[in-house]
Amino acid sequence: MSFNIGLSGLFASNKQLDVTGNNIANVATTGFKSSRAEFEDVYSATRLGTGSKTIGNGVRLANVSQQFTQGDVSNTGNVLDMGIQGNGFFVLNNNGSLTYTRAGTFKTDKEGYVTNSDGTARLQGYGVDANGKILNGVLTDLRIDTSNLAPKATNTVSSTINLNSTAPVIDQTVATNKFDPSKPATYTKQFTTPVFDTQGNQHPMDQYMVKTGPNTWDTYTLIDGRNPDGSDPAVTAPIPSTMAFDSSGKLVSVTTPGTPPVVSPDLKITNWVPGKVTNGVWAANGAAADPAGVTTSMSNTTQFNADTARSIPAQNGYATGQITNLTIDGSGVLLANFSNNQTKPIGQISLASFTNEQGLQPVGGTSWKETYTSGIPGYDAPQTGTLGSIVSNSLEESNVNLTNELVDLIKAQSNYQANAKTISTQSTIMQTIIQMT
Repeated sequence: MSFNIGLSGLFASNKQLDVTGNNIANVATTGFKSSRAEFEDVYSATRLGTGSKTIGNGVRLANVSQQFTQGDVSNTGNVLDMGIQGNGFFVLNNNGSLTYTRAGTFKTDKEGYVTNSDGTARLQGYGVDANGKILNGVLTDLRIDTSNLAPKATNTVSSTINLNSTAPVIDQTVATNKFDPSKPATYTKQFTTPVFDTQGNQHPMDQYMVKTGPNTWDTYTLIDGRNPDGSDPAVTAPIPSTMAFDSSGKLVSVTTPGTPPVVSPDLKITNWVPGKVTNGVWAANGAAADPAGVTTSMSNTTQFNADTARSIPAQNGYATGQITNLTIDGSGVLLANFSNNQTKPIGQISLASFTNEQGLQPVGGTSWKETYTSGIPGYDAPQTGTLGSIVSNSLEESNVNLTNELVDLIKAQSNYQANAKTISTQSTIMQTIIQMT
C-alpha cells in the first residue's frame, strides 16, 4: 500500500511540474492563461462506507483549471493588434468551426478579411449597411474594404451667424448701390461655403448679406460666382431672399421670392446646375445637384450689436475619398478614415462570454472551444453588459506570474523528492523484514 501511495505522490508531483513548466514556457505567449493543477486525496471504502481509522490511498489529479485573470495590456503600435480590457473572447471562424481567444494578433489576408496570425480563421463581428449603420445580431467575417468612398452631393448647410444691428443700411434704390458681387460697397458681408455636386466636384457657394432696413437683410446666393442656374449675375440679376428680425434681434422669417413666396427659416436652392468657369466662360460639367436641392439653415441667425461673423459652417457633401488609415475604438467599431476628411464605420468586433469559462476546452493556438460544461456563448458588442473594451494598437500579455511559477517549481520538486523518499523508505523496511526471515 505504501508503494502505491508514494507512486501516486510521484505522479501528482510530476503533473504539477508539467503544469508549472507549461506556464513558464508560455510566459511570453500573447493572450495565454496560466493553469493550476488541483489535487484531492484518495480513500478506499466498502459499500458500508469508510471506517474511523481508514488510512488514505494517496493523491490524484482532480483537475487542471485555467486562470482567466486579466493580463497586462501593452502597446505595440499595430492598429490590428487588439487587447481586451475586461471580460470576453474574440470569436474566430475557421470554415464554420468557431473558436474563442484572447490573443488579438490580427492581420488582413489578400481579400481584406481580418484573420488570426496564421491566417487560418477569420475574426467575427457585425457588418454595416450602405449608410454605415452597424447591423447587430448576425455574426459575419470582418473585412476591411479599401475601395474609394463614393462622393456625396451637398443638400444641407448650417452655421451660426450674427449680423451687426448697427451696420449702415445700403439703399438699393440708388443705382450705384445695386448689388454687384464685384463691388464690396454694395453688400455688408460675404460668407463662403464649399458645396459638392454628385461627382464630388467642389464649388464655392457665396452668400452676400445686405442690410436694407433696421431689421431687414437681403441675402444673395451665388455658386462659382454665378447664379445657381449658371447665368451671369451681371446679366441676370440675382434674386435675394429677405430676412426679417424682431426688436430683440431674433430671426422672424426668411422669405424667398416665388409664386407664391416661400416663408421659412431656411434658404433653399432648387435650380442649381453644377458647372465650371474656364477663362470667364461657364459651362455645365455633366454632374448634377442633389435631387432635394441645397437647403441652408438660417434659424441660428441673429441681429445683435456685435461684429457680423459666422461660425465654421457644416455641410454634408464630400468629394471622392481614398482610405488613409483605420482606427478601432473601445466599443470595437472599425472606423475607416478617408482623404476627404470623412470617417465611416466598416464593421464592429463581437465578443463572446460564457457562464463557466472553466468549462472551455483548450484546443491550442491560445484558443478554446465551447463545451457542454462551459454553456453556450453569448455574443455582443464590447462594453455591453459585463464585456470588456477593445484596446487597439495593443496586445494582452500572458497572465503568468513568473515569480510564483518558479516558487511552485521548487515546491513541486521538493514534493517529488519527498514522495520518492517515501518509496525508498518503504523499500528499506521491506528489505529489513526479508532479512529477518
